[in-house]
Amino acid sequence: MASPLSNPLCRARLAVAIATALFFLPVAKGQSQAAADRTPVLVELFTSEGCSDCPPADKMLAQLDQKQVVPGADAIVLSEHVTYWNHLGWSDPYSLVDADQRQDEYVQRFSLPSPATPQFVVDGAAQVAGADPHKLIQEISDAARAPKLTIEIDDSHRDPDGTVEFSAKSASGPKATLVAAVAENSTQTVVSHGENAGKTLNNVAVVRVLKEFGANAADGRTLKLSNSDLRRAEKDNEPLRLVVFLADNKNGRVVAVAQQMLNP
Repeated sequence: MASPLSNPLCRARLAVAIATALFFLPVAKGQSQAAADRTPVLVELFTSEGCSDCPPADKMLAQLDQKQVVPGADAIVLSEHVTYWNHLGWSDPYSLVDADQRQDEYVQRFSLPSPATPQFVVDGAAQVAGADPHKLIQEISDAARAPKLTIEIDDSHRDPDGTVEFSAKSASGPKATLVAAVAENSTQTVVSHGENAGKTLNNVAVVRVLKEFGANAADGRTLKLSNSDLRRAEKDNEPLRLVVFLADNKNGRVVAVAQQMLNP
């Protein structure tokens, strides 16, 4: 975990580094090409509203999501808020124990000394500290050139009781676990305490539910996220994102990923 006593100068340098990286991103010809012409790449960000180092990384995730400026990549983003900052003055309303557990898996996989925020993970195969935007861009670009299966989401909808139903279908490949995430399309929080006191924080694709459906689940069968699964997944009737991906059982690498909007 990043120290709550982080030097303000370091935080300022992080913000400048991210802004600079975004400004100098290479823009490919035909930048408006459809997402179908790009390779989907899952970009996870482990973050917290209680961490003063995180807002610049949150902004970078939003830029990647909204501008899609990495050539050849369709960045499918997830903002996963951890709980371990909650005792330091501000309890993040979007924090999830499931995010802690997922990040702990990455800590072990990448042989890291401890979890830290902000942390990006690209396609489950590469981790990037939030202070290294140039490396993040390179990892996304590299991931876009790697072979990947296709996965299709069909019949996705919300029932009147709030249950989300969908099916996922993918070509045969390595043994992989199907994971589904439901995320609020965007959130805004006025933080009153902690390191970010006085700031208004905006985030995209904020994960509210993260659930594994196991192996062989991407065979077109109907899958459900029950109302109890989704009890924290919607606020103010905002649109939700449904993101599904297959993670290789051997190494955790994301071999297929797709997303759809679930409108109110």
